Amino acid sequence: MFTVAALTAVAAEKDTRVFEMRTYYAAPDKLDELHARFRDHTVKLFEKHGITNIGYWVPIENTDNKLVYVLAYPSREARETSWKEFGADPDWQAARKASEENGKLVAKVEQLFMTATDFSPEIKPSTDASERVFELRTYTTTPGNLPALHARFRDHTISLFAKHGMTNLFYWQLLPDQKDAENTLIYMLAHASVDAAKASFEAFRADPEWVAVKKASEDKAGGSLTVPDGVKSVFMKPTDYSPTR
Repeated sequence: MFTVAALTAVAAEKDTRVFEMRTYYAAPDKLDELHARFRDHTVKLFEKHGITNIGYWVPIENTDNKLVYVLAYPSREARETSWKEFGADPDWQAARKASEENGKLVAKVEQLFMTATDFSPEIKPSTDASERVFELRTYTTTPGNLPALHARFRDHTISLFAKHGMTNLFYWQLLPDQKDAENTLIYMLAHASVDAAKASFEAFRADPEWVAVKKASEDKAGGSLTVPDGVKSVFMKPTDYSPTR
C-alpha cells in the first residue's frame, strides 16, 4: 500500500518544469490598481504567451503592499522566450501605459526560480468549495542538511501534516544558480483558517510519531536540521483572480 509521501513522490517525479515565484511591492496606494491590471490583462496575456498561472496571493498582514504569485514554464529557456514575447505584445504595452498614467504601480520586484521536489504533490491550480488560508513556509537548513530535511518530509512530515488536517500543496527547491539553493526548502499549505492552522500545528508537534521522527533525524545529523530562526511562515489569502483559491 502506498503512503501519502510515496503517492506524491510518484506524482511529482515527472514534473521537470521551472517555477517562478514573483513578489511585487506595489507603490503607495497602487495595490488595487495592480490587481486590476492583473485581473483584466496580465493573467490572460501570460497564458497567451505560454506561461502557466499557478496562483496569486497577498499576505493577510500586508503592511508592505505585496502581491505574491507563482508561474510555471516548460524550461528556463522557454521562460525567457515567453517573457520577451509578453513584453513586446501590443496589448500588454497598451495596458501597462494606461495603468501607469498616474505613476508606476510596482516599486520593487523579487523573484525566485525553483523546481518541484520529488515528494511534492502535483503542482497545478486548485480550488476548494470553502474559503482557504494559504501558508507559505521557507526553511533554511544547517550546512549540508537539505537532503536530510527532504528525506524527513518525504518519509514522514507530509503524511503527518495530512493526518492533522493540513493540505499539502506545493514543495519546491531552488534552482542551483539561486542564492542559498543548497539550504532552502519552500512550500505551501492550505488551511481552513489561521486558527485552524495553529491548532493543526499544535497537534502535529505533539504527535508521538513526529517527536520520534524529529529526534531520530536530529540525532543522525548531530543537531537541528534548520538554523536558529530558520523557519519563516507567512499566511496569505488568494486574490479574486487566482487560479488557486
